[in-house]
Amino acid sequence: MNFALTLLQWFKEYGRELPWRETRDPYAIWLSEIILQQTQVKQGWDYWVRFMRHWPTVEALASATEDEVLREWQGLGYYSRARNLHFAARQIVALGHFPDTITEIRKLKGVGDYTAAAIGSMAFGLPAAVVDGNVYRVLSRHFGIETPINSTEGKKEFATLAQSLLPPSNAADYNQAIMDFGAIQCTPQSPRCVVCPLQESCVALRTGRTDSLPVKLKMLKVKERHLIYIYIRSQGFTAIHQRGEGDIWQGLWEPLSVDSLQLTVGSQLQAVAKGVKHVLTHRILTADFYLWETDERPTLPDGYIWIPEADIDNYAIPRLVEKLFAKLFTIR
Repeated sequence: MNFALTLLQWFKEYGRELPWRETRDPYAIWLSEIILQQTQVKQGWDYWVRFMRHWPTVEALASATEDEVLREWQGLGYYSRARNLHFAARQIVALGHFPDTITEIRKLKGVGDYTAAAIGSMAFGLPAAVVDGNVYRVLSRHFGIETPINSTEGKKEFATLAQSLLPPSNAADYNQAIMDFGAIQCTPQSPRCVVCPLQESCVALRTGRTDSLPVKLKMLKVKERHLIYIYIRSQGFTAIHQRGEGDIWQGLWEPLSVDSLQLTVGSQLQAVAKGVKHVLTHRILTADFYLWETDERPTLPDGYIWIPEADIDNYAIPRLVEKLFAKLFTIR
């Protein structure tokens, strides 16, 4: 059975209809790939539509401010993607055209091997194989490969295999086919092996290893972090500051953040929420949230600005802060 041909035949019947697949515009394809790097299609779809409506060309995106881009990105998480997207848009404009080779596409900020291959194959027909989580799973199960996918050896082995299977004259459809096959057919849990067109040649199915493949080394140690926020309300104004480089949520805004509640205003604080949990890939955050209402604006650390409360929606905030604000605004 021809592996690539079988996937292409399956794709014709079951492939997903997605708006960025209806164009060869590299900008639209690149935008979709950046959004979907850490986001499921069903969530990323609306963001892609919103970005394309707001900034229909790379020139329009490049002319936006970083804060405007972060505001539109709000809720997607992994905000470095939005900053990289904006930076890369300006790279493309400075270049004068969208790069059309894998080497040049790879130079864009936030673009790795997978994203470069996806853009190159789908926008320009370049014969470059994609390797993402779906591809790792399909190849590992079908060929019975036990090399850990997050090891240096594994990355090389799977990249070489993926490239060898790619039909050069039909790279775009094949790349989309194998990704869709992993997302719809060869799923992480409960893969649809009974109706799989590759069941006769699948090593994992034949040897009963669909649950154990692919193999991934456990390398991440999840850290816990506790945050304390105080929302200051003073005659219709509140104070916020923008997070700087080198920490989570760079470029996003948040209310007063303190290390402890050893403040002279302790008796004036109203507890809004405690122990609110927010899970990131590498961290588990818990936050306590307080309201401080005062007629006199207190002296705050450098970097804070006072804004009308009515304007708070104009500032990009982390998802955790968004959840805290939702609890606050239900009681005001």
